[in-house]
Amino acid sequence: MNPADLAAVWLTFKLATLVTLILLLVGTPIAWWLARTRSGWKGPVGAVVALPIVLPPTVLGFYLLLLMGPNGVVGQLTQWAGIGLLPFTFWGLVVASVFYSLPFVVQPIQNAFEALGDRPLEAAATLGARPLDAFFSVAVPLAKPGFLTATVLGFAHTVGEFGVVLMIGGNIPDKTRVVSVQIYDHVEALEYAQAHWLAGGMVIFSFLVLLVLYTLNPTGKKK
Repeated sequence: MNPADLAAVWLTFKLATLVTLILLLVGTPIAWWLARTRSGWKGPVGAVVALPIVLPPTVLGFYLLLLMGPNGVVGQLTQWAGIGLLPFTFWGLVVASVFYSLPFVVQPIQNAFEALGDRPLEAAATLGARPLDAFFSVAVPLAKPGFLTATVLGFAHTVGEFGVVLMIGGNIPDKTRVVSVQIYDHVEALEYAQAHWLAGGMVIFSFLVLLVLYTLNPTGKKK
């Protein structure tokens, strides 16, 4: 691989790591609320969270581009705050990736929380544990398989992004050019050998992701 390929790999790794950490922080309370609430808002909120699964990436990227552009609400806010515009920057990729990979983190954690039921939390309450203490000492440890799945899927999904990152980040070397865009560039330039190196790496990476999920996640194993 040439230096441009290595730079794209490093940028992709950095993006996926940061996005996964943000999603775990943001997605966990959302998943907890969706798993526990009886509010009529559960359906609409769940649908919004799951929207990136069915929405074409270019559509999501287009509307995020409008929102973060100079005439968008977010764009005007970031300009007023002195941050500047987010499109075609690394942080623009982070914001777009958080939205695009949100359901792949929220849904596994939500499913794990729903599988707990009420008994463990009720038992913790009878022992004097406060809700926050019960959440961190009981709910989170018991939902560990869901967190593992969410972490792996969130990271892998961010690594494999193309449409959203191309719409928001463009194709700027060392700043927004991730692996998927680099592969596209190689193919467009008929540089199939270089494309094979990166594409083959993505295939191996995808296989390892699935291997980790099926090996370490106890869900579905016989008791």
